[in-house]
Parts: sequence; structure tokens; C-alpha cells
Amino acid sequence: MPLINVRLSSSQVANAEELLKELSSELANLTGKPESYVMSLLQPGIPMIFGSSKDPCCYVEVKSIGGLHPHKMTESFCNIINIRTGIPTNRIYIGFEDIPPSLWGFDKKTFG
Repeated sequence: MPLINVRLSSSQVANAEELLKELSSELANLTGKPESYVMSLLQPGIPMIFGSSKDPCCYVEVKSIGGLHPHKMTESFCNIINIRTGIPTNRIYIGFEDIPPSLWGFDKKTFG
């Protein structure tokens, strides 16, 4: 049920699958949820401007049914994205959303 959706202004990402796997593993670790339920998405080449600049930037959404720890997650995900893409951590925004179980669907039903 945890989801991490990474949108990058950069059109090319070296080793995109490795980035997705690392984010998936870290999200499972930080939420305490099984990685078998984690979904990670990567959307490169999204037109973005941050601080009136077209320099590379990134927007990340993290959603889960509980288990969110924004302070720890922000540091970890910013570091991973910076190392893997070169995007400076001060050009990454991360939004967190704790979803009620009744509003998260999976396998023909909701979690609550």
C-alpha cells in the first residue's frame, strides 16, 4: 500500500530501474510495511520550474496507510534521488499523505 511517485524535470535517468528498486526498498523499510505491497513510479521529463529556474528539479509524492515518518523519509529520499540523478536536495519537494484504509483499493477491495 505504500506508494512513492517521483516526477523529474530531467528527461533521462541513468539506471532508472535501480532507482525504483532502491526507493521501493527504502519505503518498505521506513514504513515497516512488506515490500510486496510497495509501488514505486518514476516519471522523467515532466516540465517543471522551481524558484523561477528551469534547472533540474523533482517532486515526490509518498502515500501510505500509516507508517509515515516525514522527517526521516525526506532526508533519505532526497539523498537517494540526489545520488542517483544529481538533482540537488534543495530542488526536491516531497509531499506526504496518510490515506485512510477505506480509501485505498487493492485486489478488488479496500484495506478497510
